[in-house]
Amino acid sequence: MIRYLTAGESHGPMLTTIVEGLPAGLKLDIDQITHELRRRQHGYGRGRRMQIERDKAEITSGLWRGRTIGSPITIVIRNQDYKNWKNKRHQRQLVPRPGHADLAGYLKYGFDDIQPVIERASARETAARTAAGTVAKQYLACFGVKLYSHTRRIGPVVNDKPVRFTPARIRTIETSPVRCADKRIGQEMIEAIDHAIETKDTLGGVAEIVIAGVPVGLGSYVQWDRRADSRLAATLMSVPSVKAVAIGDAVAAAASAGSEVHDPIGYDKRKGFVTQSNNCGGILGGITTGAEIVLCAYFKPISTLGEPLDSMNLKSRKLTRALYVRSDTCIVPAGGVICEAAAALVFAYLFSEKFGGDSIAEALTNFRAYLKHVKSR
Repeated sequence: MIRYLTAGESHGPMLTTIVEGLPAGLKLDIDQITHELRRRQHGYGRGRRMQIERDKAEITSGLWRGRTIGSPITIVIRNQDYKNWKNKRHQRQLVPRPGHADLAGYLKYGFDDIQPVIERASARETAARTAAGTVAKQYLACFGVKLYSHTRRIGPVVNDKPVRFTPARIRTIETSPVRCADKRIGQEMIEAIDHAIETKDTLGGVAEIVIAGVPVGLGSYVQWDRRADSRLAATLMSVPSVKAVAIGDAVAAAASAGSEVHDPIGYDKRKGFVTQSNNCGGILGGITTGAEIVLCAYFKPISTLGEPLDSMNLKSRKLTRALYVRSDTCIVPAGGVICEAAAALVFAYLFSEKFGGDSIAEALTNFRAYLKHVKSR
């Protein structure tokens, strides 16, 4: 089954990703990985770090003539900011930021200062995860699966309109500085970020992720850790700043009657059994239903403020203002791209669990046989 690990620090020489379990014979597009890394770097409200980095994927193992050979894939992303920090590594930071892992990490690991916490808790790690997720996307594409994302909310500004991912709509999203599907609302989001910059504050928001082409039957209800929804929720919650995850119309459903929420079942001669709506977000009882998977990730505001909150010096125990380091104002547009990658890794695992195969040809044979079996029911 497909799994991955990431390694590296925010200001270390490089980030490293290892993806294991890919079947042999899958053609990987390295340029596509770099393209996704650049998507992650963009977005209105990003900080100066993204002006320094020029993220580029280097694959150092697992490919032969551009195709996977069944061994682990290793991807390296070099940190351009490393050279700027070589002489700063001896400096100690002793004032933790409210809302960050600084204090908890300092206490847990017994460090002398908070910089080691900053190095690994940093969202810089998500560049490595985005690279791994792009490999997963290319694997899923063989089965006809596509992933999309867009910004539902930034601060007080909400786009609650339904979004269909047509080619024109995708272009609108990808050319929007905030990755909003509505140009007018996108401009309001930009203005909200501008106000946060002026007031030296930060903003959170909501990114929606949609996965199309997932068949019925991935995941299981037989154990908690085999449920597709539990895997997705845990993975998205592991993205820095994500504090809540919703599947389908979960938030609205919590305030509604069952008769308003549950999806009536019908039958289509071509598709078989189908639901007439998709309020459940494509997962029931931990199993995919065959409808689109619809997820929302809720991001808290970045914890590094231009006007820092009160904190304590860890050595002197004296009240002081929190540390200010170079940071973003809003990461929600980039957060959607990261969550796409995270969701892709979950579904790559679920597909490899269900359909196996030492080669991509064998996996596709198993996949097609399964679809034929489901359709005959």
